[in-house]
Amino acid sequence: MGKLFIKEKLKSEFLDYVMIMIAMMSYCIGWVIFLLPNDITTGGVPGIASVLYWGTGIPVQVSYFAINAILLLIALKVLGLRFCIKTIFGVVLLTIFTSAMTEVGKEIHLLADQPFMASIIGAIFCGSGVGLGLAFNGSTGGTDIVAAIVNKYRDISLGKVILICDIIIITSSYLVFHDWEKVIYGYVVLCVTAFCIDQVVNTRRSSVQFFIISSHYTEIARRINQEPHRGVTVINAQGFYSGNDVKMLFVLAKKTQSLMIFRIINEVDPHAFVSQSRVIGVYGEGFDHFKFRR
Repeated sequence: MGKLFIKEKLKSEFLDYVMIMIAMMSYCIGWVIFLLPNDITTGGVPGIASVLYWGTGIPVQVSYFAINAILLLIALKVLGLRFCIKTIFGVVLLTIFTSAMTEVGKEIHLLADQPFMASIIGAIFCGSGVGLGLAFNGSTGGTDIVAAIVNKYRDISLGKVILICDIIIITSSYLVFHDWEKVIYGYVVLCVTAFCIDQVVNTRRSSVQFFIISSHYTEIARRINQEPHRGVTVINAQGFYSGNDVKMLFVLAKKTQSLMIFRIINEVDPHAFVSQSRVIGVYGEGFDHFKFRR
């Protein structure tokens, strides 16, 4: 049992790092290919790095890495070593990807005459990257760290926290361009990014509940315990019409585990009666933690 637990833990950690890598690549494409060449500001530390680049010529990867190094030292105490290790991994990866892709971005100038479309597409890539990183316990650093700190103690949307933090950064681009149109495009990026973050994170965290009635309830419960590693509650019930006593299983699981649970039920008892529904929130061991104002 111990070896199986360690194996599953290592598999989960490996998946986290792979998905963080994909997330940083997505963010890099949105920032370097669509936003930066079209002089459109994004939020967070990349937004600050962009403004510094346009105003002083400092390469974005240099200022991005330097600012995040300071923020990570602050976050280390609050968020813990595990979060910071994966965030450091994400920051280093994004710095490397940005350095490599900046040269490509100079030669490829997509949607040069369509800044609005560049804003939308760039924001989708950036928002999906940030959301994917947060969903797998990492981030791109910057205001993501601030959002993660707030979300740790308060049940506040990650996207909304980042939205509030980044308004000042977007507005500051006016000091460089003196063009409110570019600032407005930055606001568009901010809103679309926040929306994409919430969609990706909520999809990853969404939960479902099952009510299962079957004469083979013992085998189904055992398989659900062992494979998706979810707890099962056995409820004594009685059919109103037949008057027969039955056993009903109550299961709470992540939405991503639904297919596995249905497969188990189908293999054990294809004639089982199953009810599945989405739940607004699940709090406790293996799910979210309570967040409230003290």
